[in-house]
Amino acid sequence: MEQQVPDAQPVPVCYRHPDRETGVRCTRCERPICPDCMISASVGFQCPECVRGTTGGGPAPRAAAPRTITGATVVGDTRLITKILIGINLAVFIAVQMSDALLEKLVLIGSWPPAPWTPTEGIAEGEWYRLLTSAFTHEEFWHIGFNLLNLWLLGSQVEATLGRARYLTLYLVSGLAGSTVAYLLEAPTTATLGASGAVFGLFGAFGVLMRRQNYDLRPMVLLLAISMGFAFSPGSNVSWQAHLGGLVAGVVITYAMVHAPRERRALVQFGTCGLVLAVIVLATLLRTAQLT
Repeated sequence: MEQQVPDAQPVPVCYRHPDRETGVRCTRCERPICPDCMISASVGFQCPECVRGTTGGGPAPRAAAPRTITGATVVGDTRLITKILIGINLAVFIAVQMSDALLEKLVLIGSWPPAPWTPTEGIAEGEWYRLLTSAFTHEEFWHIGFNLLNLWLLGSQVEATLGRARYLTLYLVSGLAGSTVAYLLEAPTTATLGASGAVFGLFGAFGVLMRRQNYDLRPMVLLLAISMGFAFSPGSNVSWQAHLGGLVAGVVITYAMVHAPRERRALVQFGTCGLVLAVIVLATLLRTAQLT
């Protein structure tokens, strides 16, 4: 007797976005819907059309959209900002490979040339932009490779939980914090560059998120210990100051984001980022006054 093998069932796709596969269906009309179309209901999720039919017309309410533990709206592409950040780092890396003059303008340096000559460039001379540009600048292949690998592995996880706006804020503020601590503690003539401050901010954020969700922290602690051990090892040219500054900022900001009370969530989350930025500005002003 000949047996017939049934055809494999195709994976459902969102009826509003045919290019997106999904396993979730609207609880009312049972049509498949993707994360961008899911709207929380008393049981499961509903599609925008069913919600509009229930509320009497008009657009689907944003407040009803599914959200993460930090209050961010769930989106389809949870790696968009991570991809953009990787692209910026790669673009700057290629540019500085072709121009040493550009590299000298982007790196973090307190003041140059050293005493007794009059400083002509550096953060102490008003070039505060170096605090940010240095966090996107790499010169060595191993350096950018290590940082972008960690950015992809950690960033995609953190972005999915924090959401795009919170994630981007965390990344930039952590990078600035790392640069500021390097400016404070390193010799003013030492040139510093790299995304290590921002990446270690992601380490701190990932640790807080894992702790919040009761995951095993040992693998992450081991990886962090290895990275910090390399940064603190004798003869290393890695800026442990930037690593430490970014790590602390990432922990503080993410802790506030995941523990903010629901009724004052945005105020606490972005208020904490504002306070960290205020500390960065104050520390930079004090160091600049010391050097000038």
